[in-house]
This record gives sequence, structure tokens and C-alpha cells, in this order.
Amino acid sequence: MRDKFVVALAVAAGVLLAFNLYRIFLVLPDEALQGAIYRIIFFHVPAAITGMIGYFAALLLSLAYLSFGNFRYDSLAASVVEVSVVFSVVNIVTGSIWARVIWGIWWTWDYRLTSALVCVLIFSGYLMLRRAIDEPTQRARLSAALCVFGCIDVVIVWKSIEWFRTQHPGPVLSIRTGGGRIDPAMEQMLYLNFAAILMIAIALVLIRTRQEATAREIDSLRRIANAA
Repeated sequence: MRDKFVVALAVAAGVLLAFNLYRIFLVLPDEALQGAIYRIIFFHVPAAITGMIGYFAALLLSLAYLSFGNFRYDSLAASVVEVSVVFSVVNIVTGSIWARVIWGIWWTWDYRLTSALVCVLIFSGYLMLRRAIDEPTQRARLSAALCVFGCIDVVIVWKSIEWFRTQHPGPVLSIRTGGGRIDPAMEQMLYLNFAAILMIAIALVLIRTRQEATAREIDSLRRIANAA
């Protein structure tokens, strides 16, 4: 049943993504000031939001593990972080491409950009930490603690364009501005593509969770065999 759900979710995400790509590249017009390159926003922003949602989901799962000691929460948190890091990297890469065309630079040490990079480094460290510690309980506890610490930077990433007015533009979505600094048709498409990307992320998390559970069972059997 679970496998069928993952397949159905992936297929639905693929169909929605294909529809979105058609609309993005063949229906929506170029933006008045930025031209065709603005279309990268339909991947840049959803990837960022998906990554942030994942980090906060991992925070809740990490707190649940620290509270109840159930390794399922730890495995699910690790899976969510792994997928979130991928989408955070997509966010940084697409942002750099966009910046090169609009600002004439690949990178600048802007508060939003720098805090986003720090976020990727922290959670990449989380993944490396899990591979460096063999003892399951110690690994889970230290990973949970690092996840809690890392989510402080996630808040900084989210609020940085409101707290610091530097190179990165301010909020443009009506959900954050209360007004709307982006064309409604473009904003609607952004939310549609966010839905497709979020569905892909959920499918990947479910797949990675199954793999983590299998790895945990193999590790448990190995420990029993070594103790015998």
C-alpha cells in the first residue's frame, strides 16, 4: 500500500510538473524588466520553501525522538534533512544563475545568501555526523541536537530579507507582503510549481525513510551477530 502511494504521488507530481513547465515556458510572457530569466523564480523560490519546511519538520521529529526515544523519528528526521539539503542546494545554484544575469555576479556575501550557505553547511555536517558515529543512540541524540541548532539559522534565512536590506530583494509574494509585488498569474504558477516540487520531496522522503529503516534493521542484525 505504501509503495503504491509513493508511485501515485510521484506520477501525480510528474504530471503537474509537466503541466507547469508548459505554462512557464510557453504560456507566461517574459517579465518586463528581467526578460526570460525571471522564469527561474518558479524553481528558485519553491526549492527554498521546500527545504525550509523540511528543516522544520526535521526539528519536530528530532524533538520527538529526544522526548520518546523512538528511532523511527530519528530515521524520518535524517531522511527529511537529506532531501531538504538537496533542495537548498538547488535554491543556491538557481539563485547564482539568476544573480549572474541580473546583478552581473555569481555570488555576493549578502545576508540572505550567506545564511543560506551556512544552513547548507550545517545540515551537510548533520549528514556527515550520522555517518561518523556507529552507536545508534549516540548518533540519534547528537543528530537531533545539531538539527535543533541548525534550525536557528533557518529562521535567520527566512527573516533576513526583512531584517537586513542589502543585495537580495525583499519579499514579493502577496502572502508575505499583504499586497502583491508580483503579477497574480505568475504568483499562481509559482504556487502550482511549489506544489509539484513539494510532492516530489515527499516522495523522496518516503523512499529514503524506507531505506533508513532497512539500514537500521541490517545494523541491528550485524550487532547481534557480532555479540554472539
